[in-house]
Amino acid sequence: MSSVLYDAQGPRAKRRNVLYTVVFLAAFAAVLWWVYSALDDKGQLDWILWKPYLSGSEAYSTYIWPGLQNTLKAAALAMLIALPLGATLGIARLSDHRWIRVPAAVVVEFFRAIPVLVLMIFGLALYAQYTNVGSDDRPLYAVVTGLVLYNASVLAEIVRAGILSLPKGQAEAAVAIGLRKGQVMRLILLPQAVTAMLPAIVSQLVVIVKDTAIGGAVLTFPELLASANTMSGYYGANTIASFTVVAVIYVIINFSLTQFASWLEGRLRRRKKSTGAVLGPEDTVGIAGHAGTGTSA
Repeated sequence: MSSVLYDAQGPRAKRRNVLYTVVFLAAFAAVLWWVYSALDDKGQLDWILWKPYLSGSEAYSTYIWPGLQNTLKAAALAMLIALPLGATLGIARLSDHRWIRVPAAVVVEFFRAIPVLVLMIFGLALYAQYTNVGSDDRPLYAVVTGLVLYNASVLAEIVRAGILSLPKGQAEAAVAIGLRKGQVMRLILLPQAVTAMLPAIVSQLVVIVKDTAIGGAVLTFPELLASANTMSGYYGANTIASFTVVAVIYVIINFSLTQFASWLEGRLRRRKKSTGAVLGPEDTVGIAGHAGTGTSA
């Protein structure tokens, strides 16, 4: 059966695709066997190296769990601050007032152009010289500061692009019934843009979780990846085993976050489809009357 996007495959195309599939699977199996053989030759698959993670809880309670707590703590704080800050900056960039739009654009472009590592190092120096934050807490503060400044600027661009992607008729229709600019943004544009922005926002949240590892590598922040370094030395240089366990944990966290976002996006889309009420003239008059009490952006 043909489609608008492509034609149905013929017999030769099907045979060719089957051949490509078999060749790819054979090459993939060969690569896996090569990796397995290389690890086995180096003794990296010995039971003694994997035993702490497969037959005991000491490694998890002593190293992995404290590191995971610090990773989730830094990521959660960065998300809670970066999301509203990014939304505010993104909306500010769309303001009709130049004195709001230009400073917001300067802030976004400035912090978006600086590597997050530089922001973390700057934050660490700032807290060390100009604040009373203790030396034990400075790495956490520096990591959160760097993540917030960088990711808020990226999220601001996501919010701005999501709002601009909506048809202009949405805002024009809202203005036509008497809604003010602030109400158009809050009641009409943002609720529709959230669903479109959700995949990009979740991708940036995943980046936040992974970028906490930069603080562990440079700022001695005791997060999950830093715990792997400590474990690999304590349990007899089992670097492969330690980092494999940590990598699996990162995959689980980020996959769970992505799945939750997919579920939330589907739920939001279903709710929008189920609210297909038709407004009558009297409803429009009520909305226009309510709009007169709002304030402009």
